[in-house]
Amino acid sequence: MDCLFRYPGYELSLKDIVRAENCYLYDADGSRYVDLESGVWCTAIGHGHPRILKVMNEQARRISHTGFSYTSRIVDDAAQAILALHNFENGQCVFLSSGSEAVEYGVRLAQAINRRPMMLTMADSYFGAYGAASARPAEAWFCFDWMACENCASDRDCSNSCEHWAAIPFDHIGGFLFEPGSSSGLVRFPPDKLILSIAAAITAHEGLILVNEVTTGVGRTGKWFGYQHYGIRPDIVAMGKGIGNGYPVSVTAASRPVAEKVVSSGFKYAQSHQNDPLGAAIALEVVRTIDEEGLVKRGKEMGVILLDGLQTIQTRTRLIRSIRARGLMLAVDLEDNDNSDTTRAVQQELVRKGYILARRPGLNTLRIDPGLTIEKRDVENFLAVLEKLLVKFQNAR
Repeated sequence: MDCLFRYPGYELSLKDIVRAENCYLYDADGSRYVDLESGVWCTAIGHGHPRILKVMNEQARRISHTGFSYTSRIVDDAAQAILALHNFENGQCVFLSSGSEAVEYGVRLAQAINRRPMMLTMADSYFGAYGAASARPAEAWFCFDWMACENCASDRDCSNSCEHWAAIPFDHIGGFLFEPGSSSGLVRFPPDKLILSIAAAITAHEGLILVNEVTTGVGRTGKWFGYQHYGIRPDIVAMGKGIGNGYPVSVTAASRPVAEKVVSSGFKYAQSHQNDPLGAAIALEVVRTIDEEGLVKRGKEMGVILLDGLQTIQTRTRLIRSIRARGLMLAVDLEDNDNSDTTRAVQQELVRKGYILARRPGLNTLRIDPGLTIEKRDVENFLAVLEKLLVKFQNAR
């Protein structure tokens, strides 16, 4: 029996990876694989980036962990850099250990200062492994099914003339927690008009806009953060995964007005690795690396190449049902049966040919999230291999 509890629903394709470099993984036999999912979408700037390794080593030798009554200047430096990304001048943030915790911390901040009891979110959102944001009890959360709005033909702003909009109890809602695109891993993007209308309504009711950028942040979508595609101004932002490039650090950032209200509310939260210097130093270097190496722009360019290639394959085969993409966050739905047998077979064959990507458990969806540092030749080679595979499976039908 395996001695580890593993990710539910995912098959273990490779059992002895011994080394990683940028977007490559190497097993004990020396075989090389292109990592098209960035681990669990975490290594945004590639495995073992030299700048991150250098900072990790230097900071660990200085001090990696502090107590509640003493700190290190590096934590404040990292906080200022991250707050600046959101234009949260004189705001505050906290460094934690996981994306789930960052989202939950943001929700607790909002609940500490909200005058209205309920939170609004999209029904297909995923906010982590535990806490109120994960459970979303009906008495405290309104989960809006936006799929009916996806192809809305009206050119007017959302209003009570729409039955879907009219069902949202804004009088009871104190905050909107938005996940800008991951949709529980299926990569769906709610319409701009809907999100802007919700944000305006929440603000008009003196509510808060919270954004979960754990998956969509730090350049993943072709902008620094997913919410920037919508032109909204959040009050609280949760970051994780890519902000640590594989190291377990996350951040929750709050604007100055929110921070002032939280401080005066007497809000309390403490855990052993809160504001650790090592995690903060790594997050700071990730931000500096992405900025100085122009990786947001580079990731956007690689995303265009990937999307164009996938769309070309779609015209040449009958196996791609749909493609959803923003930057280097892409999902491909295949034509398949209810058991998703073809999708599973395609993923397994890709692994054998040296390409690792995520298959959503039980679904016909392949998810592609390579690092912003992926080489163009690896993107082009992957597209060529994928096309040959899909033609092969199509001809076998």
